[in-house]
Amino acid sequence: MNAMTTDPTSGGSRSMNDAHRVLVLNSGSSSVKYQLLDMRDRSRLATGLVERIGESSSRLVHTPLKGGEPRERTGRIADHEEALKAAAEELAADGLGLDSPELAAIGHRVVHGGLKFSEPTVITDEVLKEIERLVPVAPLHNPANITGIRTAQALRPDLPQVAVFDTAFHTTMPEHAARYAIDVGTADAHRIRRYGFHGTSHAYVSRRTAELLGRPVSDVNVIVLHLGNGASASAVAGGRCVETSMGLTPLEGLVMGTRSGDIDPAVTFHLKRVAGMSTDEIDVLLNKRSGLVGLCGDNDMREIRRRVDEGDERATLAFDIYIHRLKKYIGAYSAVLGRVDAVVFTAGVGENSAPVREAALAGLEGFGLAVDPDRNAVRSGEPRLISPEDARVAVAVVPTDEELEIAGQTFDLVHN
Repeated sequence: MNAMTTDPTSGGSRSMNDAHRVLVLNSGSSSVKYQLLDMRDRSRLATGLVERIGESSSRLVHTPLKGGEPRERTGRIADHEEALKAAAEELAADGLGLDSPELAAIGHRVVHGGLKFSEPTVITDEVLKEIERLVPVAPLHNPANITGIRTAQALRPDLPQVAVFDTAFHTTMPEHAARYAIDVGTADAHRIRRYGFHGTSHAYVSRRTAELLGRPVSDVNVIVLHLGNGASASAVAGGRCVETSMGLTPLEGLVMGTRSGDIDPAVTFHLKRVAGMSTDEIDVLLNKRSGLVGLCGDNDMREIRRRVDEGDERATLAFDIYIHRLKKYIGAYSAVLGRVDAVVFTAGVGENSAPVREAALAGLEGFGLAVDPDRNAVRSGEPRLISPEDARVAVAVVPTDEELEIAGQTFDLVHN
C-alpha cells in the first residue's frame, strides 16, 4: 500500500498515517448498515441503517455517537447509490464527511470469499471479478455486497476499499472437515464444500475469550456459539477454525430464526415429488419459513420464552428442538477439539438469553460444563464468565463486534 494518497479536499497529497478513520459498510439486498470508527481509540463516531431500499417506505436512521440525537429520513430511496449518498450527507452534517482527509479506507463486509480469499483484501478489478464469480454460491448476499463496493468506489475512487470476508476465518479448516462425502469431481467443478459464515464474529469472539482467560490465543481451544436470528457454531483451536456448522450456504447447522439448519437432503426430493413444490418454493421454505418461525410462528427468542413460561406447547417444543441441536454441536465439537478451555455465547440470543445458556449446558456436567445461576442472570455489555469459580471448562458471554473486527482488519491492511 502506498504511503501517500490524494486528498480530494486539498488537491494535494497526504500521508496515510494521518488518516485514522474507517467507514464500515454492510450492504444487503435492500439495506445498508454503516459505521464510522476512529481507530486511534477504536471508538464509534456514527452508525446508521438504510432499510427498505427501492420501496416507497424507505427509511434512514443515523446516530452520531459523540453528541447529537438520532436523525431519521423517510421516503423512497431508489437504490444503493442513493442510499450511500444519503448516508454520506448525514455524516457530513456531523463534520464526518467522506471527503475528510482523516478517512483511511472503507471496509466492506463480503459474505462469500470462497477458498481464494483467506484474509482481508484490497479491492481491485480482479478481486471484484472473483467476488462476482462466487455469486452462484451466495446468490442472496454477494450481489448486494458488490453493489455496495461499486457505489463506494464511485463516491471515493481515490480511497482504498477493502473486502473482509465472512468465510475467511474458516479457510483454516482441514479438508476432512470441509469436504462433503460426494463425488470429488462434481464437488470441485461446482465449488461444493463447507465454507462457513459469521467468520468475523467467530474470529473476534475467540480472540476476546482468550484475553478474558488471560491466556495467549495460541494456547486456547474454544467452542463459539454465535446465536442470533442466524446462528452458527465453530470449534477454534489455538486461534484457527477447525470446524464450523454452516456449510456451502448459511442454511446448514443450528436451528435458526427462519432457517431449518441440518436436514436430510432427501427432504427436498420428497417435497418436489410428493408435494409438487418447485426448487424456489423449497428454498423459501427452508430459508424463510423454517427454524423457530416454522415450528411455532415466532423467531424472537424473548417471545418464545414468554410463551414457554405460559405453558405454550408449540413454543416449548420449538425451544427444546433449538436446545437439543445446540447440545449436539457442543458435544461434537468437544470431541473434535479433544480439550475445551471455554464455551462462549455471543450475538443477540447468546448475549441476552440466560435461559438459552442455562438450558444448552444443562446435563453436560460430565464435560466439565456448568453455569452459575447468579452470574448467568447478570445483564452486561462486557465480556464475562458465567461458570462457577471451580469449573473445569470456562463458560463465557462475549459480546460480538463484527464492525470493529472489519474496521481493525481494514485499518491494519492499509497501514502495513
